Amino acid sequence: MLHSYAFSNFQSFLDRTEVDLTLSRKTGLTDWMCEVPTGERISKLLAVIGPNGGGKTALLKPVAFIGWFISQSFQLPPDAPIPVTAHFAAQDRPTEFECQVDFDGKVWRYELHCTPQRVIHEALYQKRERFSYVFVRDWDEATNSYIVKQQDFGLAPQEAKKVRQNASLISTAAQYSVPLAQRMAAPHVITNVNVLGRISMDNGLVLAAAEHFSRSAGQQSHMEKLLAGWDFGLSGVSLQQVPAPSQDDPNHKVWMPFGKHRSKSNEFTIPFFVESSGTQSAFVLLSRLLPALEIGGLAVIDEFENDLHPHMLEPILELFASPETNPHNAQLLFTCHAVEVLNLIHKSQVMLVQKNQDCESAACRLDAVAGIRNDDNFYAKYMAGAYGAVPEF
Repeated sequence: MLHSYAFSNFQSFLDRTEVDLTLSRKTGLTDWMCEVPTGERISKLLAVIGPNGGGKTALLKPVAFIGWFISQSFQLPPDAPIPVTAHFAAQDRPTEFECQVDFDGKVWRYELHCTPQRVIHEALYQKRERFSYVFVRDWDEATNSYIVKQQDFGLAPQEAKKVRQNASLISTAAQYSVPLAQRMAAPHVITNVNVLGRISMDNGLVLAAAEHFSRSAGQQSHMEKLLAGWDFGLSGVSLQQVPAPSQDDPNHKVWMPFGKHRSKSNEFTIPFFVESSGTQSAFVLLSRLLPALEIGGLAVIDEFENDLHPHMLEPILELFASPETNPHNAQLLFTCHAVEVLNLIHKSQVMLVQKNQDCESAACRLDAVAGIRNDDNFYAKYMAGAYGAVPEF
């Protein structure tokens, strides 16, 4: 599980910003919280709230980027830049990332300092009595090469020295079948965010979701049951392969979803492309949430409630509360404009984000706001501007 992450000099965030999902022992556990085997109390949810343009999406991007860099950066072309953007006021300084997780029954800390041109510093630490390094990799300007130290990591020293400037040591070591690297590089983060921001909803995403469900009968059945019970007017969803010939492959087929509808004693189907935008959005959203719930991963979703009625928020979040639907304590980090979420979750599970007149974003956890009380009406006070992070006109 993700315990925390921090970053600096990234997009609209100049100063170091910390996102902490750990909870105090004084916090009463709800179904959206858990205690992990390493002893910490961790939130399974984090909602990010703030005005348009305040930096909400930028707050999610670092954890999505770290997940991608650890698992997939080896796939970058050798001369490709690392897809990070520094704050416009500090283009000459590296961007820094850090995260802390529990994994394999241990607590780990990962660090990355980089520019678009190269990794400057990369390190992995394991907590024993204290944190001790598993590897440390630093760029040496004098020799124009990396200095790499390892303890119980397992990548041959000659291969560690040759890791590309735009790739993670973990991602590279996974290609050499280093066991720890292979486990860490497995896809744990599922997101609708990339370097450019939220991946916009379109027909391609609907087809991709259909293809995903075609490969997982269990998730397909779960998706059908949920959509049929969420008042979209569906009695189910069927998936069919249909011809989609192209110049390169005249026999190409795609998986197409069809919504099932029941009228009195008759049942009929219609293509998902003519279903409502909310129905399509829920279908695509479940193709991201259900895999995370199945493996105990991390879902990072921007504009979580996009095209959905505000009343849909609670039943979707409930998927992460129930041990039946979330047996492995998957987590969900999300931005939303449906501030009704403040009536549902604990104040420690909300991050407020806003940008100042110098175009610098800042974030803080709601329970860190001065003067906040447990019996406050968080929704009413937020709407009245008591906590900041609201549009100003």
